[in-house]
Amino acid sequence: MTERAGWRYTVLVPAVLALLSMIGPFSIDTPFPAFPDMGRDLAVDTGALQLIVTVYLGSFALMSVFHGPLSDAVGRRPVMIGGVAVYVLASLGCVVAGSLPLLLVFRALQGLSAGGATIVSRTVIRDLFEGPQAQRLMSRVAIIFGLAPAVGPLLGGVLLQLGPWQLIFGFQAALGVLLIWSVLFLLPETHPAERRVPLRVGAVLGGLVEVGRVGTFHRRGWATALIFGAQFLYIGGAALFVVDVLGQGELDFWKLFVPMIGSMMLGSWLCGRAAGRISARRLISWGCTTSFVGGVVGVVIAATSWGDRMPWAIVGVALIALGNGVSYPTFQLMLLDRFPARRGAVVSLATFLALVLNAVTAVAVVPVIGGSALGFAVAALIGVGAGQLCWAWHCALEDRDCAVSADVGEREPVELL
Repeated sequence: MTERAGWRYTVLVPAVLALLSMIGPFSIDTPFPAFPDMGRDLAVDTGALQLIVTVYLGSFALMSVFHGPLSDAVGRRPVMIGGVAVYVLASLGCVVAGSLPLLLVFRALQGLSAGGATIVSRTVIRDLFEGPQAQRLMSRVAIIFGLAPAVGPLLGGVLLQLGPWQLIFGFQAALGVLLIWSVLFLLPETHPAERRVPLRVGAVLGGLVEVGRVGTFHRRGWATALIFGAQFLYIGGAALFVVDVLGQGELDFWKLFVPMIGSMMLGSWLCGRAAGRISARRLISWGCTTSFVGGVVGVVIAATSWGDRMPWAIVGVALIALGNGVSYPTFQLMLLDRFPARRGAVVSLATFLALVLNAVTAVAVVPVIGGSALGFAVAALIGVGAGQLCWAWHCALEDRDCAVSADVGEREPVELL
């Protein structure tokens, strides 16, 4: 590989993939600062405006199971380009929408299409690289991806200073055009025709069934989803936690998000630095343990008079996020390596599990536990504890299988030619 080609694959490609993966979460919270203006223009209250988020998330989850398997059948680039193209049209539709029902239609279309970029982009690094290099690049993507929840509201606020709320959706459309250009001219097709599955409904859905029936996928997938779900408790319940529990103002959300996201980015950086030096299994174990310790620390602090005071109230969730940053990129690679012919289906199904869990958390759990710091902390500890148990269960079965294989090898030696 020439120096120029090496720079393209180690710098440009990860940057493009990170932007593609950001578009999903970035589209969720960028409109938040515009809610008051949107409410006045569309003559609706805050409760109705919450549908702008709910409809987007529901549509994203619904379509998330199909983007990956489609990319296994037709290639990565067509799904990413097609998805982002529809996203651009949907964003322009949001610009011209003159009523809430019409705006919700285009937000649903945004959600249905954004996964083409967010989900499929995660498979490309493993298509291109393996071993420590794949882990380093996956961690770089995770670092940039982690910026999306923090950058979105800030950028939305800046755009509101320059024009009306429609400018936010116009910016999303322009970002989509930039991403299409980047995929066309900077990103190679990483899933060649000879490795693709037939483009038939049975074959595409069969990939999901093939992945979903394997216990290894569920043990690793649920470990990831549950531990990140503990962190999502604070994301989904930020309005309750920051304003009601901590008594902060409506402009003080950064006091939660900056330490939490900064910790996750630090963990992703440490994951990249550990590539080739620490085994994947040990690295994930360290990350899971760090998150579990964060859950325990969160409960201990919440049970004291410091539980609703800054900065002590966010120490636990910051440690949970740190552990997530360490383990998440490696978890992704382990899942992709387990199903090399069905990488798109793996990412789609794992994303769907996480989205469903996060939706249940936001709708059913946060309203119940959101009245106190201790409620948040206990629920988070249950999440990281369940995730830790899933990972420990997987490691125990893996050790048992290795022991059985070694025993069989000793009793039935293979004859060398």
